[in-house]
Amino acid sequence: MAKNHIIYIIGFMGSGKTTAGKKLASLLGWSFIDLDKRVEEFTGKIIPEIFSQNGEDYFRIIETQLLRNLKSWINIVISTGGGTPCYIDNMDYMIETGLTIYLKLTPAELKSRLSQSKGERPLIKDLDQEELTSFIKEKLAVREKWYDRSDITIDGVDLDINLLLSHVKSSLSI
Repeated sequence: MAKNHIIYIIGFMGSGKTTAGKKLASLLGWSFIDLDKRVEEFTGKIIPEIFSQNGEDYFRIIETQLLRNLKSWINIVISTGGGTPCYIDNMDYMIETGLTIYLKLTPAELKSRLSQSKGERPLIKDLDQEELTSFIKEKLAVREKWYDRSDITIDGVDLDINLLLSHVKSSLSI
C-alpha cells in the first residue's frame, strides 16, 4: 500500500462514486477529487462535449494522464469514471498506488438511477428504456472483470458509509 494513502472509488456510472467519495473523504479528513470534473476543468468542456467533439479515445487519454498526475497527492479519495479502470492499464495502476473500492449495484438498480440522468451521460443519452437495460447488462458484464479486482467490494444500493469507513481504516491500518 502506498504510504501517501490514495483511495480510488470505482464502479459503473450512476453507482454513487462521487457521493460516497465525498462522504468518505469528509469522514477521513482527506481531500476529494472527482476525476470526471478534473477532466472537464482541464479541457474546458463538459464530458458530453468532449465525447461529441473529440471522441471517447481522446477522453480516455486525458483521463489517464490526469489520474497519474494525482499520484503524489497525500490522503486523497478519488472518484473515477465508470470506464476508468477498464482502459489502458488504469486498474493495475490504481491497485499499485492505492486502495480500490468497488461500489456494486445490480443492473436493475443502475437502470433506475441512470434513467433519471441520461441526458448528462454521453454513452446512454439516446437510448430508450429497453436499450438502456441491454447497455447496462452488456457493459457491466465486460467491466466487472476489472471492477472485481478491487481491494474492497461493497453494496452500493444502500451504502453504509460507516461500514465502508471501517473497511478502509482496517485496510490502511489507520
